[in-house]
Amino acid sequence: MDQIDSMYPENKVEMYELLLVQLKAMLEGEQDVIANLSNVSALLNQALKDINWVGFYLMKKGSLILGPFQGKVACIHIPVGRGVCGTAVNEGKTQIVKDVHEFPGHIACDSASNSEIVIPMKKNGTILGVLDIDSPKFHRFDEVDAEYLEQIITLLVECCDWPSSIQYDFC
Repeated sequence: MDQIDSMYPENKVEMYELLLVQLKAMLEGEQDVIANLSNVSALLNQALKDINWVGFYLMKKGSLILGPFQGKVACIHIPVGRGVCGTAVNEGKTQIVKDVHEFPGHIACDSASNSEIVIPMKKNGTILGVLDIDSPKFHRFDEVDAEYLEQIITLLVECCDWPSSIQYDFC
């Protein structure tokens, strides 16, 4: 365990409470979407144990496109309704998948991933994108993860200066 990992408590609730404090401090005074998404993915990658990918997909022209992330190369475009991310957008709610191999239509970007959680990012009822986290462990994510990651996403969405249209043109 390196020094930076040791700053996070073993207790999951305590770890997430510390993450929320860190996130609030990190976001204070910064509204840039890409900068904040990048730092949040790095922060989560540092703090969460047993994950192999964490990042964002953003809505662009009716589908999800890869945004800031930490991990191996990932799928770039995900249609709404396809895979865990597309299902989260389609249903507008968090998806906890204990075994991705049993999820109908799962998109396997990394064959080492066995479980996944996806949290939609919403503003005024519009889905802006999703936070996607993968793990090589089966049954890695639970309701505690969902509750706190939803709080993190709510804070992130509120702090960012999102473009007025979700037809992002970052490139």
